[in-house]
Amino acid sequence: MEILITNDDGYQSKGIAVLLRQMEQLGHVTVVAPDGARSGMSNAITVEQRMTLKLIEHTPAHDIYITNGTPSDCVKLAINIIYRGGKPDLVASGINHGSNSSVNVIYSGTMGACFVAAEQGIPAIGYSLCDHNPDADFSDFEPHIIPITKDLLRRGFYRRMCYNINAPVGELIGRRFTRQACGHWENEIAEHFDQDGNPYYLLQGDYVNEEPEAIDTDEYALAHHFISICPCSIDMSLKL
Repeated sequence: MEILITNDDGYQSKGIAVLLRQMEQLGHVTVVAPDGARSGMSNAITVEQRMTLKLIEHTPAHDIYITNGTPSDCVKLAINIIYRGGKPDLVASGINHGSNSSVNVIYSGTMGACFVAAEQGIPAIGYSLCDHNPDADFSDFEPHIIPITKDLLRRGFYRRMCYNINAPVGELIGRRFTRQACGHWENEIAEHFDQDGNPYYLLQGDYVNEEPEAIDTDEYALAHHFISICPCSIDMSLKL
């Protein structure tokens, strides 16, 4: 089995190291990851700058490449340059430091890579832990990664779909298939002033769950110590 790993926290993140260790149990792994943090990139691609691709580590079990591109670029570079038009059996993206549940999925570089894979008909799974700490503790989540991955591969993937997996911090009761919770962000921009009195702005925000009582959402599962497994599609059309 050939597995492509990428992420949006950069090739040196703890999360991608955990995911690499796990995915090596399933087959040969090719890592193509950004050379630094690319959080919040969604499906951004590089169109007016030169992209680089450098092999930094080769072992019988894995190859690790880094690029100055985005997570979506990573998948495109892998397919077109490394695999020369071929395709991996699975794209595994993450493990992201921070939640990609609810509306966060539309901003996520982690899931952006999965959406590129779904476009190409490649099974893809995004993995996230709800902890932004660079030294986050993945020990409770890690034992679930391979069983969940195997189960999803057995179930199969519909056309143009992928999975968005989010895990809460701490003890995990189990896992649930969920849907994306309806929610939004408020108070998203903080105004500050530099030493010369010039204003500048930083992203912040308060997440608002618009359906806190719904028991089938990713937010509900996470709040009740379940791993959320949310099927996603790149087909954004609605039947009216």
